[in-house]
Amino acid sequence: MTDRYKVLVTCPPMLRAIDEFRPLFDAKGIDLTPADVVQVLSEEELINLVPQFDGWIIGDDPATARVFEAATAGRLKAAVKWGVGVDNVDFSACKRLGLPIINTPGMFGREVADVAVSYVIALARQTFAIDRAVKSGGWIKPAGISLAGRTVALIGFGDIGRNTAKRLLASEMKVIAYDPFYRAADGLEAVESAVWPDRVSEADFIVLTCALTKENRHMLNAEVLVKTKHGVRIVNVARGPLIDEAALANALESGQVHSAALEVCEIEPLPEQSSLRNFGDRCLFGSHNSSNSIDAVRRTSHKAIELLFGFLNVK
Repeated sequence: MTDRYKVLVTCPPMLRAIDEFRPLFDAKGIDLTPADVVQVLSEEELINLVPQFDGWIIGDDPATARVFEAATAGRLKAAVKWGVGVDNVDFSACKRLGLPIINTPGMFGREVADVAVSYVIALARQTFAIDRAVKSGGWIKPAGISLAGRTVALIGFGDIGRNTAKRLLASEMKVIAYDPFYRAADGLEAVESAVWPDRVSEADFIVLTCALTKENRHMLNAEVLVKTKHGVRIVNVARGPLIDEAALANALESGQVHSAALEVCEIEPLPEQSSLRNFGDRCLFGSHNSSNSIDAVRRTSHKAIELLFGFLNVK
């Protein structure tokens, strides 16, 4: 067995810029292996692959107990989850196995907030519909709604949520934050706090920026949607399973929901048979890409590498 450490990277944003980071590994005498992956590897692929490596920088892959058990039975000594979301990683299994692991919080709150607010504006002013009409030879002029004076139910008040609130307040919107760990933030004194789903009927927009947990899966469901203001607009830049997509489709069909912008979906990529594809310009889709700016990827990747090198005690 070689004495050189071997590190696997399975995080697509980092992989797309991997040549920028190779010198950091070369300087430490570490063999870097970029995975051949577009979105995620399967659990079985990871079980076969990860045990060959000493370190692993994880994307949105199913980093399950089975994967970590196989990996620690092999060479794996440490792992870092690239980014903020950790719902795909079994941290309890890592603790049980004695495997050092951490994520990289606070790296791209501004970038995701930028995308969240861009969707708020797009739904308010129907900019995507106008763009598509012009490209197809049309020249439509839909009447949108102004942002000033409108109310946003902001679900999640962590780094992303606070950065989103800052931008919404700058647009003269009212913000009600929903977060069980809510704490006031400097410069955001105008943000009000409520317990989900209290006061949801006041919202013109619902914007999801929170982490996914066992407790909040499908937190935006048929029971809640029926309580919302008729014609509410919904933006999700967090995690797809926070929304019951079948209930959302029904609410779009009835008009209870005016439109939705989904940067993330319950199943990714969005299945071809998804009923959400049937609503034209009333349902906008992203590709789980809101953190992917050149600046944020560089910043987060350097942090992940630094943390992994620390775990591996690389000097």
